[in-house]
Amino acid sequence: MSLSLLSPRSFASLPPGQVLGGFHVGAAFPPSVAWPLQHLSTPVLHGGDPLLECWVVPDGAPMLIGEHEGVAWRRSGDLLFGVVDVQEAGLAFEPGRSALQQAAFDIYARIFRLLDAQGLPHLWRLWNYMADINGEADGLERYRQFNMGRGDAFEAGERSVVGRVPAACALGVASGPLTVAFLAGPTPIVPVENPRQVSAFHYPDRYGPRSPTFSRAALVHPPGQEILFVSGTASIVGHETVHRGDVRAQTAESLDNIAAVLAEASLKSRSGAFALGDLGYRAYVRHAADLATVREVVAQRLGDAPVSYVLADVCRADLLVEIEGQCVR
Repeated sequence: MSLSLLSPRSFASLPPGQVLGGFHVGAAFPPSVAWPLQHLSTPVLHGGDPLLECWVVPDGAPMLIGEHEGVAWRRSGDLLFGVVDVQEAGLAFEPGRSALQQAAFDIYARIFRLLDAQGLPHLWRLWNYMADINGEADGLERYRQFNMGRGDAFEAGERSVVGRVPAACALGVASGPLTVAFLAGPTPIVPVENPRQVSAFHYPDRYGPRSPTFSRAALVHPPGQEILFVSGTASIVGHETVHRGDVRAQTAESLDNIAAVLAEASLKSRSGAFALGDLGYRAYVRHAADLATVREVVAQRLGDAPVSYVLADVCRADLLVEIEGQCVR
């Protein structure tokens, strides 16, 4: 079952094929669709038009559609895409947990129950977005609370929190629910780490009571294909933020890290080496005023590779830009 990621200009111009699921980024809420759609109410920084991305399978492929504990999902063959949103306001949470920590735990617990029910146990890629990611509540940064809930759910679902964990990003937007989209399949990922960085799941406790649960990148292998997912990547060397306050240097460092990840992925690839220009990218920029600088650095390094620019907060308050990518072969 072949899978492709497409970016039509509008819902009216969806390409041939069947949509497994997708993403809509923009201030205006999208129209209702019959497939799982993750909506981020945050500006797209280039052109101003909403960003629409769709995972598509060929016409005629069998398609199952469902809803499980609030998770909207579609399945084609052994490929499963889903989206789930949880509002923190009014959420009942267990003693010792914050609302965000509980929301993260609940979302991931639901996802794992769905995967088990579908017989597709392996998460490949996750897209996590939340309001006020760097804000503090109950004495702890909200991103760290999210990591606690996510990690607890991985363990409760009998999933590893180190090593073979999915690729992921976690970004902040101005408002909205905790929203998680995911792509899953029948086979485990091939994890890829970055020799320039400490693996996120091995971060020291200074970054919170639980380390983040993601691989720097993941190779996955639907039948006849190889897909590389590069997780959200920022200006971190070892486990330290570098180039504080310098968006130009942070963008260059982020791309250096992606290049290092691609070199490692190339060693594990079934389809040949990966170069920076082979991927499509989404760049998250904390301050809209930095867009021109970020685009200049990205253009110098990535050439004509497709890049979308989105206004979002990065998981550390001192990080100004984060870049993720994927390559489907």
